[in-house]
Order: sequence, then C-alpha cells, then structure tokens
Amino acid sequence: MADAIPDSRVAGSRAAQFEVLTPAPSDGSTRARLGRLTLPHGVVETPQFMPVGTNATVKALDPDDLRAAGASIILSNTYHLYLRPGHKRIEALGGLHRFMAWDRPILTDSGGFQVVSLGELRTIDEDGVTFQSHLDGSYHHFTPELSIQVQESLGADIAVAFDQPVPPASTLPNALAEATARSNRWALRSLEAHSRGDQAIFGIVQGGLDPELRTESTRIVAGLPFDGICIGGLAGDETPTQREETLDVVVALLEADPRPRYLMGLGSPADLLEAVHRGVDMFDCVLPARVARNGQLWVPGGKLNLRNARYVDDPRPVQEGCRCPLCRNFSRAYLAHLFRAEELLAYRLATCHNLTFTLDFMAAIRSELRSGTFSAHLPELRARARLSPASALEVQPR
Repeated sequence: MADAIPDSRVAGSRAAQFEVLTPAPSDGSTRARLGRLTLPHGVVETPQFMPVGTNATVKALDPDDLRAAGASIILSNTYHLYLRPGHKRIEALGGLHRFMAWDRPILTDSGGFQVVSLGELRTIDEDGVTFQSHLDGSYHHFTPELSIQVQESLGADIAVAFDQPVPPASTLPNALAEATARSNRWALRSLEAHSRGDQAIFGIVQGGLDPELRTESTRIVAGLPFDGICIGGLAGDETPTQREETLDVVVALLEADPRPRYLMGLGSPADLLEAVHRGVDMFDCVLPARVARNGQLWVPGGKLNLRNARYVDDPRPVQEGCRCPLCRNFSRAYLAHLFRAEELLAYRLATCHNLTFTLDFMAAIRSELRSGTFSAHLPELRARARLSPASALEVQPR
C-alpha cells in the first residue's frame, strides 16, 4: 500500500501551488490552518468556500455579482455540462472561463455526485456508470477516462477524479466496501487519463463512516501524485458528530501532507467552521444560494424567512453593516414584497446576501488564523455561525 507523501509546508505542480502560511498550532487546540492555493487563473486564500455554478452559472447571479460577494473560485459540474451544452461546444467557444465570462479559478466536479443524486437513473459496473439523461432519456456511459476528458475540454483550473460516493450512514457494509474499493481504483484510472499540464487534478477519499475503509482510502489516494485531496462521501445522511469523527480520522492521516484538503458538499456556516477547526481547507455547496431563493436569509447568529408576514412592514436592512447590494440599498419589507410578487430580483438580491455572508465568514476565519486567535475566538465564531430562528435573535419592529 502506498504511503502518504513526506512532511512539507509547500506542495505543487505546474498547475497548482499550495502553501501553508500558518500551520495548525502545536498545542493541538485546533487543526485549522491558513493557506494559499495558486492556480492558472488566480490565487485562492484558504480556508475558502466555493459557490456552485452547476450549469456554468451560479443561479440568478452574473460574474460581477460573484466578484462583489468575494468569490475567488467557483465550482461547475462536469456531468451537466457534458449533457448540455456539451463539452466540445464549450471547448470550441474558448473554454469554460470564456464561455461564462469568469476570469478567476474554476473547479469541476467529476460527475461522481450524480452517482448519488441521480440514483434512479443510473447503473454501475467496474468500467463506469451508465446514466439515463434526465433531459431526453438518452443513455451515457461515464468512465473515469471520459470524466477527465470532459474536464480537460472544459479547461477548469482543477479537475476531480471520478468516484462512486454512497450515502454514508445508510449504506450496508458490503456495498460501502465495494464502492470504496472501486473509487480507489477509479482514482488511479483518473490520474492516468489526465494529461493537461495546465490543469490540477484532485483525488477523492471515500469510505463512508467506517474508520478502516477511510484509513485505507486515505492512504491510497494520498500515495498518488494528485495536487489536492478531496474528502468525499460526507455531507449526506450522517449526523454532524459522525462527520466530525470521520474527518478526524482522515485529517490525522494527512497531517504531514502539504496538499489542500477539500470537503465536498458542505455549506452551512456552523458546519464549515467545525470542518475548518478539524483541518479542512476548501468547501463547496449549493445551500447558501438554494435557501436564499426560498426566502431564507442568513445573519450573524440566525436566519430570517422573508416569506413570513412579520417582514412586510419592516424598514430595516436584512443585516446592519452588510456590504451586499441588498443590505446597502433595500429593506426587509422590499425583499418580502419581491418574494410575494414572484419578482426575479428577489432571487438575485437574496443570493448575493447569503453568498456575501458565507464568504465574509470565511474571511473572518482566515483573519483569526492569521492573527493566531482562532482557538481563543472559536466560541464567538460558533455563535456567529449558528442559524437560530429569527424569533430567538431579534425583536419585532415597532
């Protein structure tokens, strides 16, 4: 079995350079660390959250909105872009960056997540996954080699190995072991298929909640020359405690590994904070944008549901001092009106706010790490990240 790479604070290839600027303290109070990932299209300060632009767009936002919110890297989805408009079409039009007018880094998910999310529309064998398109019913056989080919055509800064994730808490042991072993084999196939020198590639650790499977997968993936390590198969049906215990297993094995660690699919502020505390550097999730479109706005210590009648006459901004366009220009009452009138501006303004809140929270975490006060201020950060109901954190307007 391959061993993890030797101790260092800098890892890199021609496509990616990652430097640990502030390592976790030696007293063991936290595994959180400050880093910098340099990619062909820019620098990503870590810990960092990636907004999700599945179809080459973060829903309701344009690139200027994303830059204003503070996004330095976004995620797009290989499988969905393969189906529509097609990776060859995007390649012919100049690649994904030009296609969506985004000049900062992009990471592409391999299509592995769709193995779970489209579970009723796929079959799995050792070679790959056959999907039935949710668009027109056609069949498409996705292999590690095809996933990498598509990602190279898209031209993302970071490609991701193809894998077989499973719901971690509800998957039977035999099925979990089979999927983990297959993901480990597909990691090597993905790496061997990758040939684009100006594109980084990350491997994915699987293993559900089983510490032995997680240990084996971590050692195998960390023993391969990937540019970064994804921690997959979490942010599913497990409890936060189960997730955190699993992260402790993986990160302990990667403690001497200088490459960035990316936990896939995690998005609530409290969960992000606890994962940073356990040594994770990068995250992605649709959650901040999705709940925004449903009228849920995040504020320090809580959340507001702007579809509730209590806000129709509320003249205050959603969050005092927030720099997003919603809070700088409009009231809660106005946003409540937009949702009731089903105006599209509601989705844009609400999404701008939740992404600004999330990215500012990550910036606050980095500031604490930079100053060496993260552990001491962890209780205050946890209070800020807690999404309590609105009734617990504010009084009704007079």
